[in-house]
Parts: sequence; structure tokens; C-alpha cells
Amino acid sequence: MNARRLTATVLCSAAAVTALSGCAKKGDIVVDSGVGITAVRTACPAVGVPDYTGDITLFRAPNDKTSTNIDVVAAITNVRSQCGDQNGAQANDKVTSQVSFDVLARRNDTQGARQVTLPVFVSVLQGGSAVVSKRVGQVQVSFAAGQDRAQAHFSGSAFIDRAAATLPADIRERITRPRKAGDQDAAVDPLSQPDVKTAVARASFEVLVGFQLDESQLAYNATR
Repeated sequence: MNARRLTATVLCSAAAVTALSGCAKKGDIVVDSGVGITAVRTACPAVGVPDYTGDITLFRAPNDKTSTNIDVVAAITNVRSQCGDQNGAQANDKVTSQVSFDVLARRNDTQGARQVTLPVFVSVLQGGSAVVSKRVGQVQVSFAAGQDRAQAHFSGSAFIDRAAATLPADIRERITRPRKAGDQDAAVDPLSQPDVKTAVARASFEVLVGFQLDESQLAYNATR
């Protein structure tokens, strides 16, 4: 799939966040006894729609991609997620992300009532490139007679291995360890170190949703 990867911002760095000393919140940098990050990340995945998969166009004649031949167009919107790992609420070996979105559709021929079935997918991506799982489902859009617009709702679940989404203890310690002025690595952002970056990427997951398009549909979305 030729798509831009939507990656969560999972860590705060000294270069990106400034906080006053005192009561530190998650992600704050504390400076009273040396600079350090109070919390690292959550196992909950980021959720997004890859480029070119957020809308679909159906044509009356498959080989005619002109605007006058368009039958139905639809787009994904209002993508939402609820994660079972929020605030550490779940203690089993899986993190569950419930994903939902709306599909807004429009047709050109408004004669009679009509139902259109559109294929969609829910995919789990690890480290920005490795597909862990992919489920293909369907959304059914129902047009009333004389109406050119319709809306449907889809919901699905994605499951992530908690151990895989958890940073190793030594990596967490290197990121969160307070650093004092004069320390050898005080000015070094731990997230810039290759092994730390690799570990963070490996433990980072995304849930991607979109229309399940064939090659011609993807090409149409990419070039129009």
C-alpha cells in the first residue's frame, strides 16, 4: 500500500518540552534534581487513515474514469478510538483498541431506494512498516428514494500484544533517568541514540483504517 504512515508521538524529549519544576505531570520534564522525563508512553496505538484510502469512487462503467461516469463517492470521517490500556486499566496480555468511523456517501442517480456495500479494512502496523494483522469488513450505505446522500457507521476491534508494545526496562531507564549539568550525557537526547530509536519504533503500534481498494482505485485516488 502506497500510504503515508501515521505514527504516534510516543515520547517527549528535552528539546521539545519545557516545564517548570514542582508537581510534574506525565510527559513533563523535571529540573529540580536534574533533567528527566517523568513518564514515557502508553501501549495504546495511534489511529489514522493512510493516504489515498480515505475515500472511494465507484463508476458506472469500470473503464471510464471521467466525472460524468461517476456513480457513487464515499469518504471516511469522524475516526475515533477507545483503548483498553488507558490509565493502565487493563492487566491482561492484550491491548484492545475499539475503532469506529462514519462513512458519508453521495450518489448521482437518485431514482429509487438503493443500498451500496463498501469494503473497509482495519490493520495493525508495528514499527511503521510491519503489518501485524489486517481485517476486511463491509459498510452498507442505504440511500432513500430521491435522496443523493447517506451515512453509515462502522466499528471494529484491533488487538496488540502488550509485551511487544512495552519498552524494555533498560530502555525506559535510559529515557527517564534524570540528568544533571556536568553529566557526560547531559546534553544528549536519549531518543537520538540508534538503539533507543530502534526499541521505541519496535514497541510502537498503529491502527489504520480505510477503504479496501484495488490497484486501479488506489491509482485514481493518487493521481486525481
